[in-house]
Amino acid sequence: MNKQIMIIGLGQFGMALAQTLSERGVEVLAVDIAQEKVDIAAQFVTHAAAVDVTDENALAKLLPAERDSVICAMGSAAKEAAIICTALLRQLGCKHIVARAGSAAYRRILFMVGAHEVIIPEQDFGRRFATHLLYHNMISDNDLTNELNLTEIKLPPAMVGKNLIELALPKKYGIIVAAVRHNGVLNRPDPEQALSEDDMLLIVSDENAIAKLLQEV
Repeated sequence: MNKQIMIIGLGQFGMALAQTLSERGVEVLAVDIAQEKVDIAAQFVTHAAAVDVTDENALAKLLPAERDSVICAMGSAAKEAAIICTALLRQLGCKHIVARAGSAAYRRILFMVGAHEVIIPEQDFGRRFATHLLYHNMISDNDLTNELNLTEIKLPPAMVGKNLIELALPKKYGIIVAAVRHNGVLNRPDPEQALSEDDMLLIVSDENAIAKLLQEV
């Protein structure tokens, strides 16, 4: 069964999120109080509804507790509505509530009223982009938890011709190689296989370990 996700708030962030998830086969229910935004989203999502999400009865009719995740994507201009909505979602028994914040203080409030996870998109993007500028070997970077990242990197020249046993990445950096992309194909890592110039490594580690690795090699 496809994942079912509700997105509340169809500003630039929410709309882009809804479209991207829909393109990847997710069943998306897009919600906003503005009918014109709902009409736009209705062109590419599974369902779209114009609803005041601070109205508990109206929100309950959308059956948020039946969704795999509910994303409260409202921006800083709608802080009060976002706080009320997050609290109501928790009260209605949602399994996974992700709220959007614009500051650390606002983030704490959203956690207090019931969010399971809070993202700060601008901050997260800024951190990733800064890392990308510093380390050109990095292809992609995704958070697995608050402490662990899943990162794909181009094989640094100093690693070419060596195998994972020789490199001893877990011991030196606390890095686990989850997979090796060779000739465009993702493979389970063979510790004894020498790495090639065009290989890419899919690694699990904390952010500091990635930076240390790319600085030293």
